[in-house]
Amino acid sequence: MKPAPIPIRSHGVESSQAWIRLVVSLALMTIGNVGMYASAVVLPAVQADFAVARGDASLPYTLTLIGFGIGGIVMGRLADRYGVMVVALIGAAGLGLGFTAAGSASSLWQFSLAHGLLIGLMGTSATFAPLVADTSQWFDRRRGIALAICMSGNYLAGAVWPPILQHFIQTTGWRTTYVGLGVACVVTMVPLALLLRRRPPAPDPIHASASANTAAPLRSARFVGRSDPARPLGMHPGMLQFLLCVAGVACCVAMAMPQVHIIAYCTDLGFGAARGAEMLSLMMGAGIISRLASGWIADHIGGLHTLLLGSILQGVALLMFLPSSGMVPLYVVSGLFGLFQGGIVPSYALIVREYFTPMQAGARVGTVLMATLLGMALGGWMSGAIFDWTGSYRAAFINGIAWNGLNLAIVGFLIYRARTGQPPARHVSPQGAVAT
Repeated sequence: MKPAPIPIRSHGVESSQAWIRLVVSLALMTIGNVGMYASAVVLPAVQADFAVARGDASLPYTLTLIGFGIGGIVMGRLADRYGVMVVALIGAAGLGLGFTAAGSASSLWQFSLAHGLLIGLMGTSATFAPLVADTSQWFDRRRGIALAICMSGNYLAGAVWPPILQHFIQTTGWRTTYVGLGVACVVTMVPLALLLRRRPPAPDPIHASASANTAAPLRSARFVGRSDPARPLGMHPGMLQFLLCVAGVACCVAMAMPQVHIIAYCTDLGFGAARGAEMLSLMMGAGIISRLASGWIADHIGGLHTLLLGSILQGVALLMFLPSSGMVPLYVVSGLFGLFQGGIVPSYALIVREYFTPMQAGARVGTVLMATLLGMALGGWMSGAIFDWTGSYRAAFINGIAWNGLNLAIVGFLIYRARTGQPPARHVSPQGAVAT
């Protein structure tokens, strides 16, 4: 007998209100995450303006990601307490002030502080982890694809903003571009934030039971009764969170090399910054496809296995960068890199929701995503420093491949624990009874 269809409701989990919020969150993330890519686009111009080395010019990006990561925890806690609307308004103010201050900076340290404290810590962080955690509480059966759609805003920002910024940098200069960007963030984000006034719905036992019955035929049994929240994967919750954080740092150190330095790499090869911006845009655009596909996959095989798949493919793409120095091969590999690794970061948010309680969503999702951002920050700076040391990016790519290997080792261990280190999975019968 087929399970009864779940009625579409105007409010609550899996409702029309949930989908409207998802679209608003996607728009806010697309606008707010410009802070993550702006410093990479202006890197060559800032390096020339302030007459500094490549590693020093990478520092603003590093501080942005550090602020982004730490801010994710702070903003996640604020969202748990006051609601995501308040956090989004704070983000709009931070981006407006940050881009204006950075565009007026007279030295690299002023530019870097504006990026780290205002754009990263106060601005962009408000439009990432809190929106992800909020989205996870409005969906249950389609949580994987919902999180993928929401987090596609991060890559959509990377696809849309670099060509726009590069155009205005070439026509009006990077300083004027930054000031205009700050104004645009405030004007567009404030109205969108006001649409997120409603708090996440309380769990609905009847709706949750029906959702489970509908989803059960689509999922492997081990993902129906995932684990005991007190001993996720048979270990202390703090240990699982620590391993996820280390894995997040490792995969994103590897991920940062092409994302942060592709424009500078193309400039060094003589192709020009505009071609590099196009490759970054292609990379992020392909990442959107990857994120959506990985969300669908995660709803069927779970977050851990989706993370493993993404990590393997990212390692393959990094290897492909090593022999690629022509313009056409770089376009191809950039697209493949985006296609291969786009689903990695959303997998962490899904894993947290699979193995931890929903009451801890904001703080735990924020902590794990902070680790991924710290990995991006470390990888962005490390790649520039390796370039200054060796005079080429080849060693930086090899460094990224090594960090990706560490990520694979941790994810493989967690999958092993998922199979051997937790109680037997619970099976949900068509009548809703739970058995072991």
